[in-house]
Amino acid sequence: MQIDGSLSGNWPVGYDAIRRGGSALPALNSLPPPGSPVTTPHHPRYLRQQVLDALSDTPVVCILGPRQVGKTTLARLLQPERTYVSFDDATLLAAARYDPAGFVAGLPEQVILDEVQRVPELLPIIKLSVDNDRRPGRFILTGSANLLLLPGVQESLAGRMEVIYLNPLSEQEKHHSRHSLLESLLSGQLRPAISGLQPPVAGVAEAVVRGGYPEPNTRTEPRARQWFRQYLSAIIQRDVQDIANIRDGDELLRLLQLIALRTGNLINVSNLAQDIGLQRDTIGRYLTVLERLFLIRTLPAWHRNAAKRLIKAPKIHIVDSGLGCALANLKAADWPRPDNAFGGMLESFVVQQLICQAGWVDNELRFSHYRDKDQLEVDLVIEQDDRLWGVEVKKAASVQSKDGRGLARLAEQAGPSWQGGILLYTGTNTLPLADIPSAFAVPMDQLWNKDIR
Repeated sequence: MQIDGSLSGNWPVGYDAIRRGGSALPALNSLPPPGSPVTTPHHPRYLRQQVLDALSDTPVVCILGPRQVGKTTLARLLQPERTYVSFDDATLLAAARYDPAGFVAGLPEQVILDEVQRVPELLPIIKLSVDNDRRPGRFILTGSANLLLLPGVQESLAGRMEVIYLNPLSEQEKHHSRHSLLESLLSGQLRPAISGLQPPVAGVAEAVVRGGYPEPNTRTEPRARQWFRQYLSAIIQRDVQDIANIRDGDELLRLLQLIALRTGNLINVSNLAQDIGLQRDTIGRYLTVLERLFLIRTLPAWHRNAAKRLIKAPKIHIVDSGLGCALANLKAADWPRPDNAFGGMLESFVVQQLICQAGWVDNELRFSHYRDKDQLEVDLVIEQDDRLWGVEVKKAASVQSKDGRGLARLAEQAGPSWQGGILLYTGTNTLPLADIPSAFAVPMDQLWNKDIR
C-alpha cells in the first residue's frame, strides 16, 4: 500500500484528510492562541507546563487519565495547529486496525492520537517510526486506560515516551489558587494560625460531592448524578470491552458500587467475592480493570522494611469523590449524618487532592498508608527520597489528643526520616499537635484556599 500523493487500497473515508495534515473531525471553535491560559472548560490545568516541557525533548508524550477529565482539550489548546485523530470515530478506528503500519506512515509530522488504548496495535509501529525519526514532540497520545499496564508497552516505548497523568480537576485548580498545601507541607512552611472560635469550614461536603470531572461541576447535584450514571454506562459498554474480555458489565458495576461504599478501607478480596457472589480470581481481574480505567486506586502499606510492604494489605480508594458519592448515593445534605457515612469518601477526596498537587509540585513523590498491629493508622504517607510526611483526615471540626496517635506512631517508626505531618479537619484554626514534631491540625479548605492562614 502506498501513501504518497494518493491513497490506494480500501482505506475508510476520512483518512485522506488526516494524511494531508487536517482532521477528520470538526475543528474546535474559538481556540485561544498558543500561550494562552489553558482551561477545561473554565479552569486552568496546572500540568500545562509539564506537557510543554515533555514535548520539547521527547518524541512521544502520552497523557493518561479517566475519560472526560480534559485530556483532549488540554492537548488541543496547547497546540491547536496539530492534526487531531480520535479513535472514538469508527471510521478512523477501522483504518488504524486494518493496516497499522500504513496508518502511521500516512500521518503528518505532528499529530494527536486520541483514545489510543483502542488501537494498541499502533504502539510498536510508533516505536519503529520514532526510531527512524527521533525529533521531539512528534506524537501526543491520549488514553483513558493505563497503557503502561498493557503487555510490552513499557519495553517498546522505553526512552521514547513520557507519560503524564491528568486527573479530574483538583480543588486548587477549580479555585484558581496558587497556594499548594502539599508544597507548604514539604517545604516546612506551615505555622500555627489561631483566629479564635469560628464556624466550621464551609463547602467541604459540596466539594466532596461535586468531585473533579468538569461537566458535572457545571450542573445541579441531581443533574450531576444523572451525568455520572450515563458516564458509567458508556465506560462499561465501550472502554471495558476495549481492554478486557468481560461478558457481564453489571458485575463490574456492582463491584465498583461496593468499593464506593467501602472506599478508604483495606482491600479484602475474599469479603468482596463473598458479598458479590463471585470467585476470588474474578474479583482480582475486575479490580485490575477498574484500576486500568483510572476509576479506583490502591495505596500500598508503608513499612520501614520495604520487603514487608509487599505483603501488607493495601487500601482501596475511589479516584473521584463525585463519582463515588453518586455510586454510594451520598448527597451534600447527608454530611451531618451521625453514622459518618462521609468518613471514607472524605479520606479518598483528600488523597486525590494531594496526589493531584504532586503532579505540579513533585511527580516523583511516593504515596502509601500506615497501619500497625495496634490498629493505629495514618491515611496517607508521603515519601520524597529518604524523607517522609504523614497526613491524617478527620471530618470533625475539633481536634482531640487521641486524633494524633497514628501520626505520633508513624513519626516514631520513621525515625530521622520524619519531616512532619498534618491532620486535616473542618475547623478553622491551624494548631500544633502536641508531642509530634512539625505536625499541625490544618483546616480542610487549605487544600484550595487562595490565602495561607
